[in-house]
Amino acid sequence: MEFIETELNEAYIIELEEHVDERGFFARTFCVNEFAEEGIDFNPVQRNLSYNKFKHTLRGMHYQESPYEEAKLVSCVRGSMYDVIIDIREDSTTLDKWIGVELTASNRKMLFVPKGFAHGFLTLEDDTEVSYLMSDFYKPGVGRGIKWDDPYFNIKWPAEVSVISDKDRNWPTYK
Repeated sequence: MEFIETELNEAYIIELEEHVDERGFFARTFCVNEFAEEGIDFNPVQRNLSYNKFKHTLRGMHYQESPYEEAKLVSCVRGSMYDVIIDIREDSTTLDKWIGVELTASNRKMLFVPKGFAHGFLTLEDDTEVSYLMSDFYKPGVGRGIKWDDPYFNIKWPAEVSVISDKDRNWPTYK
């Protein structure tokens, strides 16, 4: 795996190292040792799958409040998506900064989302599936969110949102 630093502290885009032959390829998609070599303490305890029926479905911007924060390793296993993270860690030098990354089944990129980040995505195709490895178990009652179009962050989504849950539409603004 190749770990590419982003402009947000401790967040990485991860590209696979494909070992190709006449059958196709083989690639490691997670290795605790390779993460540790990069200084990332990430030991997943569950894997989640999000199926999104329609193009331009938005999910986010989600996080769990302290001390139940979750780190995530996000990949798109079918279709394509625009994945966005916001650093909301009070002690971070990249506090309130965001990035967006296109993750697709064909580019096979992954995004490592550290604890203390809000996360969301917009699908770019029908029938998009998103896989998450999670560092911690979901804790009912501590899930929070930030309004996806909060003017404070001014996230540049690549398309108009056409499908969004009432819950995600009604998250409060950040400040």
